[in-house]
Amino acid sequence: MLAIRLARFGAKKKPTYRVVVIDKERARNSRSVEVVGHYNPVAKPAQVQLDHERINYWLKNGAQPSETVSRLLKANPAQAPAVA
Repeated sequence: MLAIRLARFGAKKKPTYRVVVIDKERARNSRSVEVVGHYNPVAKPAQVQLDHERINYWLKNGAQPSETVSRLLKANPAQAPAVA
């Protein structure tokens, strides 16, 4: 089963995270299937970049988001493309 969760990167006391699609049984920072976003909680305000199109694709194919990723998705809804 696939999960959408955070993988920690960055220096000591300065974490940054990648939002990744990964097999649920793998370790936190092991090889992922795809990177679908980035999260920097240290920046003021916190920076969140998500590829909503790819996240929706993986959710439709059975991937389960972690609690933290669910909160990030609710706090950062997909922006509708501007119609010219």
